[in-house]
Amino acid sequence: MRKFEGYQRGINLGGWLSQCVSYDKKHFDGFVTEDDIKKIASFGLDHIRVPVDYDVFMKEEAGVDVVNEEGMSHIEDCISWCRKYGLNMILDLHKAKGYMFDVKAVSDADLFFKDEILQEAFYETWEMFAERFGKHKDMLAFELLNEVVNPDFEQKWNEIAETAKSRVRAIVPDIYIIIGGVNYNNVFAVKGIKVPVDEKTVYNFHCYEPLCFTHQKAYWIDEMPADFEASYPAPLEVMRQKSDEFSKDHAGAIYDKVLDESGPFFDKLFRGAVEYAEEKNVPLYCGEYGVIDQAPAEDTVRWMKDIHDSFEKFGIGRALWTYKNKDFGLVDDHYDNIRSEMIKLL
Repeated sequence: MRKFEGYQRGINLGGWLSQCVSYDKKHFDGFVTEDDIKKIASFGLDHIRVPVDYDVFMKEEAGVDVVNEEGMSHIEDCISWCRKYGLNMILDLHKAKGYMFDVKAVSDADLFFKDEILQEAFYETWEMFAERFGKHKDMLAFELLNEVVNPDFEQKWNEIAETAKSRVRAIVPDIYIIIGGVNYNNVFAVKGIKVPVDEKTVYNFHCYEPLCFTHQKAYWIDEMPADFEASYPAPLEVMRQKSDEFSKDHAGAIYDKVLDESGPFFDKLFRGAVEYAEEKNVPLYCGEYGVIDQAPAEDTVRWMKDIHDSFEKFGIGRALWTYKNKDFGLVDDHYDNIRSEMIKLL
């Protein structure tokens, strides 16, 4: 399978310009600094993924959306820091106008797929990014949208993504454009990506499987017990039984018939997406993966080893979720005893 060159080993900057604890200057100036980018480079990584929200780089004035230059400056700073320390960067639109993967955070998450005004704002966002940042195409890639949720809009998402891609291509013909599937970027949804491809198209998925392990005790998962615990590794049947304890809407792929005990878990999980990417001659990228800071640290290392074995086997680029905070932060206290092992695996 063709590799996503320059984007094989990365980490996310979640919580900085997206899903922020606070949307103020103190947060934006202090949550991530040049020293953080220097530190990430010292880990031996080749890129960072930077999630951004629409309301960070845009603001409303007299009923019209205009560019928030202060918010935009943080993206520009990050690009310059990445250049300085030899890192590539992915600009990920984590929240668009009228749409976010956290469907509870917007009044009607499905409206984006029905409302041409919201779609036009999406296209104009990417045209603006292309005009401003296209000159950095040697070290910058564009990720159109983080985690489309509702699988009922798979066809419509393909149409929207194709239009956005073509409008970016009219400005920057040869920048990498990353496109994910539905159902929270599920790896099984890669085969549903039907956007016409070119040499700079990349297929994207996220992997937090088995969710019963990686998201144990996560307060945002529907019906997840506060005292829920799971170990890794465990027999497939045990993981399915554990997954029965909370909402199947969040249980991920653990119930899929392609999974059995006959081979490595992640090999089985990724194989369909890998075959589709090979057929289309498109690189495959895992934009998010990781384990919550509520899981046993030793089990986290075992999970990391297994998923990285499959990443390496198939040549899949990836970015760990996440650098700091957000319940998954690599540099946070929970990972103190295993951080060096995790960094080696990255």
